[in-house]
Amino acid sequence: MQTEDNVLEIALELAASEPAHRPEFFRLLLEATIFILASSGQLEGQDEGPVTLTKGMQIEVTNWVKPDGARVIPFFSSLRTLQLAVTEDEKYIAMPARTFFEVTRGSALILNPRSPVGKEFTPAEIETLLAEGVNQAAKRIVVEAATEVLLGQPANYPNAMVASLTTLLSNHPNVKAAYLAQMFDRTRDEKPHLIIGIEAEADFENIVREAGVVASDTAPDGEPVDLIRVARGASAIEKHFLKKVKPFYEREPKPTKPRSWLDRLLQRK
Repeated sequence: MQTEDNVLEIALELAASEPAHRPEFFRLLLEATIFILASSGQLEGQDEGPVTLTKGMQIEVTNWVKPDGARVIPFFSSLRTLQLAVTEDEKYIAMPARTFFEVTRGSALILNPRSPVGKEFTPAEIETLLAEGVNQAAKRIVVEAATEVLLGQPANYPNAMVASLTTLLSNHPNVKAAYLAQMFDRTRDEKPHLIIGIEAEADFENIVREAGVVASDTAPDGEPVDLIRVARGASAIEKHFLKKVKPFYEREPKPTKPRSWLDRLLQRK
């Protein structure tokens, strides 16, 4: 039977090897209970087990020092990973991950240090995670005036990025299709960059938030990637996607329901 702890650890392993799984890992992390090396004098003498941390209670959280001298707060996805990381008995506290992120704002954090797979979080990542549910926020750009842009196909096709995005989008039933092109806007760009068009029936904000994380992590040489919603009969850019670009992802059509014997009988008549 899977527990919440090892589900999170499986999600972390998947996210480390395949960027498409990272949004799901962040969602599970925010919902999880994590373990920290910490103690409180106000809890002395209490038996082990659940306790309520009241407002104003002081907790001493253990910091570790990295080889470069930077301080980081370790936290763990399970008691097992905590025990594997320490060499002697230490006090620990379990708490909701979201609460932990809120009370340690401004600190660098590291998940599951001394384990085969872990992850460091910068203070900026934590702020974005709390606000957006992912560790990177997309920058919204509004075109204020009519602008001429050049659209085409990239000379070096980003196969790895497309593969990861396909894996992600296949888990979103609202996504009908996704397209890739290269765009050059002379008013704000020094060189052409990738643009992804997503045709979705609903939940677009969440879809583009997750796709933005995956695209950012897999873009060639870390180049910027724009995302745009594709709707039929809309802007010139969207029409370009629909008419001239073959989608790299298309939702599989629902299987046709077999006709009943009554349908077949009526059809003969």
